[in-house]
Amino acid sequence: MAISGPSPEAWEGEVSPLSRMPDVSTATWVSQAAGVMALVYRAPSLPMFRLEVSRWTGPEQDNPRRVECSAVLGDNSLAWGVEKGMRMSSSVGSGFRRGNRMIVAASPPTEDAVISAEPLTKEDLVNYLASGCKPKESWRIGTEHEKFGFEVGTLRPMKYEQIADLLHGIAERFSWDKVMEENYIIGLKQGKQSISLEPGGQFELSGAPLETLHQTCAEVNSHLYQVKAVAEEMGIGFLGIGFQPKWGIKDIPIMPKGRYEIMRNYMPKVGSLGLDMMFRTCTVQVNLDFSSELDMIRKFRAGLALQPIATAIFANSPFTEGKPNGYLSMRSHIWTDTDDDRTGMLPFVFDDSFG
Repeated sequence: MAISGPSPEAWEGEVSPLSRMPDVSTATWVSQAAGVMALVYRAPSLPMFRLEVSRWTGPEQDNPRRVECSAVLGDNSLAWGVEKGMRMSSSVGSGFRRGNRMIVAASPPTEDAVISAEPLTKEDLVNYLASGCKPKESWRIGTEHEKFGFEVGTLRPMKYEQIADLLHGIAERFSWDKVMEENYIIGLKQGKQSISLEPGGQFELSGAPLETLHQTCAEVNSHLYQVKAVAEEMGIGFLGIGFQPKWGIKDIPIMPKGRYEIMRNYMPKVGSLGLDMMFRTCTVQVNLDFSSELDMIRKFRAGLALQPIATAIFANSPFTEGKPNGYLSMRSHIWTDTDDDRTGMLPFVFDDSFG
């Protein structure tokens, strides 16, 4: 990835802790005075890169990194603006990809630094989805398993410091690789599995692609054994339930991940319950492969049609802040007013033109 402007080698700077992430080998340069830093990363399941541009106010500040803006990048290029008229441009090519994340150097912009960008086309999106088609013998199941951690003695949610100790303990005892964002541990990786944190500290296993439900069951049981082995020594317990039954949003710690700050500002603009979704819900999710467009349509429709039945069968969130809330599944109610543009029953999936 290239950021236009003066060469970062001309700056007085130092290597950011971000460059020490396990899947990143490119250093990030920051200004000792007042520069900018760009972080680009890509989730394996998404067709786009995510960009965060941050203001670096100097090493003497307690929290020197402040996100100025974020944007989504396709595989071609994008020009974006930063507040106060700051402009930069970038192009992303396959030769620059390093795993799922890339750290890039950002230089002070110049007035002529704007380069026109080519937007993603419908064909780009169609080709990306089509690239996911696999023969039946290659189909796999991927499971995401979330739960709430709490102090056994007080029932209060785990603080980030306790979560960090738990992650360090699991990594050292069971040979996981640590995932860092700046000086914060935010997850673990081991093979194709990862452990990550949701916005309110919900503890998540993102499982490996597996062939059978039996393998998925064994994976989850192994994960729970490892988590409990360390957590019990810390006086920490875990609860598998759809909605935080006892504590309000003000009682929930916020995880030190830059994108969650962006989400926290965005969610209240598109629904009244988005922050509850972020900080007070848990779930188990499944990811499935498909062989063709027709197979994808059939699975999408079947999954969406069965969703209310699955919600009813596994409804287990009837309490809010220690009292009955009138719902068997508060979690499902929250999704009715989280973000209408991205959630709901999606009636167009059942149209003849869907594909």
